[in-house]
Amino acid sequence: MEWDAETYAQKFSFVARYGEGLVEMIHGEGLSVLDLGCGDGSLTQLIAQKGHHVLGLDASPDLVKRARDHYPELQFVLADAVEMEVPGESFDVVFSNAVLHWIPREKQSVVLSRIFCALKPGGRFIFELGGYGNTDSVHAALRCEMERRGLNYTMPFYFPTIGEYAQLVEQSGLLMRKAFLFDRPTLLADPDGPRNWINMFVQDPFNGISPAVKSQIITAVVEQLRPSLYRDGTWCIDYVRLRGEAERPA
Repeated sequence: MEWDAETYAQKFSFVARYGEGLVEMIHGEGLSVLDLGCGDGSLTQLIAQKGHHVLGLDASPDLVKRARDHYPELQFVLADAVEMEVPGESFDVVFSNAVLHWIPREKQSVVLSRIFCALKPGGRFIFELGGYGNTDSVHAALRCEMERRGLNYTMPFYFPTIGEYAQLVEQSGLLMRKAFLFDRPTLLADPDGPRNWINMFVQDPFNGISPAVKSQIITAVVEQLRPSLYRDGTWCIDYVRLRGEAERPA
């Protein structure tokens, strides 16, 4: 993924805004927290404001740079969640908002094992990711338009059910404490709606496709989605979220 940090901050700030509710699940005072996939640091800063000692980690150089520029008092590390190396049993909480669905299914166990090792005994893993059915209408339209042109569409995200993800979490040694799968229709303030959303978030399926053909596909997708997702001058995407909390047994 190549992230445009400025566009992300301007047009997709809802990602961090919705994550504020997840921050409220961090209970305690002065905890050590790893913000896994911290993005531009907005939630890292919020966690710090609540009195916790937080380290932000992200794989995007542009987003980490923006985080360091905007929050120089905080510490940010450039690293991939699959390959991260943190001192064992270092954190009371590993926090992750809207990140884990970017990691392929076959690498989820690796990430969860690293999260287990990063937590102190009794530490908690607090997370939210796209859940089963997330943005289904967008991906169905993309698949349809690509197949019309003789192209294959490969889903670039991992959107699990509660049962599937709970099994992976517990196989890593963590104990699942709670999990919720819920619809969260998400308004896009951007008038170009799905076009910019697809350009920002759906990159891999367009590898090897010319910019002209990509533009044609996205234009067709936007028109296919308009009757169901465009209301009163605003686009609303069919988000589904999986939110939960797990614990490293003491």
